[in-house]
Amino acid sequence: MERHTGRRKYGFHFLPLAVSVAAGLALGAGLFFYWILYRPNVKDEGGFFYIHTGADHSEVVETLVQSGLIKNVWSLEYAIRHLDYSRVYAGRFKFTADMGNIDIVRILAGNLQSAVNLYIPSVQTKEKMAGVIARQIELDSAAIVQTINDGDFASRYGFSAENFVWMFLPNTYQMYWNVGLQDFFDRINREWNVFWNSSEREKKLKSLKMSKMQVITLASIVNGETNKTDEMPDIAGVYINRLRRRMRLQADPTVRYAQDAAAPRHRILLSDVRKKHAYNTYIIYGLPPGPINIPAPHHIDAVLNYREHEYLYFCAKEDFSGYHNFAATYPQHLSNARKYQRALNKREIYR
Repeated sequence: MERHTGRRKYGFHFLPLAVSVAAGLALGAGLFFYWILYRPNVKDEGGFFYIHTGADHSEVVETLVQSGLIKNVWSLEYAIRHLDYSRVYAGRFKFTADMGNIDIVRILAGNLQSAVNLYIPSVQTKEKMAGVIARQIELDSAAIVQTINDGDFASRYGFSAENFVWMFLPNTYQMYWNVGLQDFFDRINREWNVFWNSSEREKKLKSLKMSKMQVITLASIVNGETNKTDEMPDIAGVYINRLRRRMRLQADPTVRYAQDAAAPRHRILLSDVRKKHAYNTYIIYGLPPGPINIPAPHHIDAVLNYREHEYLYFCAKEDFSGYHNFAATYPQHLSNARKYQRALNKREIYR
């Protein structure tokens, strides 16, 4: 007769159950951790996330909550606490909709930043330029202006406080959002050197018998005269012809330079050209003391590649196209000017 003990009987019934429970728990834990780490946790199309210099882990989590980019904040907080995210890096990070928490932490912990396409515009003042820059990267506009005005700092690059701002060539530069002040100026200086180290530009500069700063000053006047790139070499040619004949430049943008920049005017009146200031080229001979705006590389190249012709005058076309009528003689110029003045009167533009 077969004998059965209670121990064998209970073991036979409950061992598979225990194994099943353990397997279920393991599967549940696996699914939980998979959900925590790999399930997409970025809303919509994603976006950019910014961490400021000096932030700690709690600030990162708080900023992530406020960003509105994350679907489930609790799961991301859990991942941040339990994954290897020991050091917080400042910067601009791109999150895409397919990213799970493990991807987010990997990007933050690995300092895998997304660079900024920093646009420096052609503007009239360093304050305006610094303001535009500060809206795109972490640097403060006041710190940028203060550094530009620092003669000792400017001398490191071969400039003075008076002309340091002209090292900034308006263009688009790729750099990190949290770039430091020193690295930022180093980068701008490298672009300046690359631009001017061109053998072709050096050759043209020598043929003009002008310094870089003189070319930049003339380029700023050309910039003030027109936004038509194809016409810029013609306008540069007029001013070079006048300089070589020792004629006053009589450039309207230099007269407007001393006026209220917030109130642009279509007409230059006799009372305007009679105002005495160092930039009024209706009074002074030659170039003004410095540039009247920050010209872009294509403005500078328009001067270096000026078009040779016999024109000494130009006036805005009466069709308001933005282009100009050119003249080699003063009577011809007066005729062109009257056409434009009649067009202004017709539109009742008196200032």
